[in-house]
Amino acid sequence: MTTQSTILVSVFKTEPAKQAALIALLKQNTETVIRALHGWRATRLIAAQDGASVVIYSEWETPADIEAMRGDPRMKAYFPRIAELASLDSMMGPAVWSEAR
Repeated sequence: MTTQSTILVSVFKTEPAKQAALIALLKQNTETVIRALHGWRATRLIAAQDGASVVIYSEWETPADIEAMRGDPRMKAYFPRIAELASLDSMMGPAVWSEAR
C-alpha cells in the first residue's frame, strides 16, 4: 500500500547572477543533509529560464517530517547561506490531483 506524500514547494527569488550558486548550494544540501533525513522521498530543482528564481519540489512522508527537517541543526546551518543568495516562500500539503503520460 502506498501512503500519501506531503509535498513541500519552496520558491527562491534570486538575482540571475546568483542562480547557479543557489542551485549548487541547494543540490549540496539535498545530497548531504536532506537525503539522510527521516521521511524524505524525492526532490526536484527547477530553474527559471530568466534566472530570477529556483523552485524546490520535495516529497515527504508526513508534515511532521518536514517540520523535523526545518528544525534539524544541519539544515539550520544552511539557512544563512541560502539567505545570502535568495528570499524564500514555501507551502506544504498533500497532492490533490496529478496526471502524467
